[in-house]
Amino acid sequence: MQTAAVPAAAIEPLFAPERRAACVGAVILVSLLAFEAMAVAAAMPAITAALGGDALYALAFGGMLATSIVGMVVAGHLCDQTGAGRAGAVGLAAFTAGLLLAGAANHMLVVVAGRVVQGLGGGMLGVALYVGAGQLVPKALHPRLFALFAAAWVLPGLLGPPVAALLVAALGWRSVFLVVACAAPLAALLLAPALAALPRSRRAAGAATAAAPRTIAWAMVAAAGALLLNAASGLPSLPVALAATLAGAALALVAARSLLPRGTLLAANGLPAVIALRGLLAGGFATAEAFIPLYLTRMQGWSLAGAGFALSTGALLWSAGSAVQSRLQGEASRRRGLLAGFVLVAAGIAIAALPALLGVPGFMLVAGWALAGFGIGLAFPMLSVLTLLLSPPAEQGRNASALQLSDALCSSVALAAAGLVFAQGGAHGRAGFAGVMLIASALPALGALLARRTLAQ
Repeated sequence: MQTAAVPAAAIEPLFAPERRAACVGAVILVSLLAFEAMAVAAAMPAITAALGGDALYALAFGGMLATSIVGMVVAGHLCDQTGAGRAGAVGLAAFTAGLLLAGAANHMLVVVAGRVVQGLGGGMLGVALYVGAGQLVPKALHPRLFALFAAAWVLPGLLGPPVAALLVAALGWRSVFLVVACAAPLAALLLAPALAALPRSRRAAGAATAAAPRTIAWAMVAAAGALLLNAASGLPSLPVALAATLAGAALALVAARSLLPRGTLLAANGLPAVIALRGLLAGGFATAEAFIPLYLTRMQGWSLAGAGFALSTGALLWSAGSAVQSRLQGEASRRRGLLAGFVLVAAGIAIAALPALLGVPGFMLVAGWALAGFGIGLAFPMLSVLTLLLSPPAEQGRNASALQLSDALCSSVALAAAGLVFAQGGAHGRAGFAGVMLIASALPALGALLARRTLAQ
């Protein structure tokens, strides 16, 4: 974790003239993705109520994650061969198409289908942004870069949920998807020149092309496993659901062994541990975030705006935590910060489960979620910095893809388990939600136990 900046880079501005356009474009893209994520999460209880899709609730989130796996792998190859511009353009087109499909849906299955298309585009966009910005900005400025990405969540995090509630009340839930779809062309116009100017990798194109079909095939296997996992909670009987869960987990596990760096599944020292920990952290946080609005609106009687306030609190504290990590210097300080981040996420999600477990007021959930938000703000950017630090320039696309693949795979498995527990625990009772939150808390807790492995080579 050798991230101490050299003196010259310490005073170099992040928005230097030669990279100003790319940095501005990156912030716009992150803000757009952030608004979509926060707004749709806040509006999903209303969508489910309108279309009667309780059994498909988890799949609406997990399905998007599943297909993002394919998008990440495709984008990783495109970034290493031709640069981030093409991956970004195709990804934005697919993301917009998915928004339009979900916004036109008259059945929950169509919403899920739209989210699936969104996932393909979002996976490509995430890798293109990560690789492109990481190549353009000097390594010594990476902590500041990823802190800026976290800061780009602040305004969408604060405005996304209440704006979603207002849109649902005034124009209906479809408008949440359609508003983002209307903003996508503007983002494309602003981002296209910046992405086209990003440097290309020096990796041998022939080797990348030869490996692409095999890797994409494994990505499709992983996506199929993740979709099966997340569809399991909607199946009619518990034995059938368990069988589907086991089959989906087996497919995802076999594919992961081929898609992720050797040793990732065992959190081996160095880069494999970094990638494994990213999955544990993201999986726990995403699972809790998906179910918090549903719990607050359905079981605590909160409005959509009130539930959105809980999500906004977590997003605001995420940015604060990221700002703190950007100021940590030296290996020892950053090591303690990484561990503290995992501990805070685990503890915060556990506190958020207390209203369901003990019947305490719902505001205790907001306090816990704020703590979890600060923790992920500390840890999440550090894992991004470490991945670039441990990756040769010619492998940054592949390793950026692997980092986000771990995120998507672990989140899909966690959401599938949470959906099954929620469905079996009773959609209108506390037991299902308490089980979901305990699953979500266990993942970052395991990550805290493994955090030291990121240091050894």
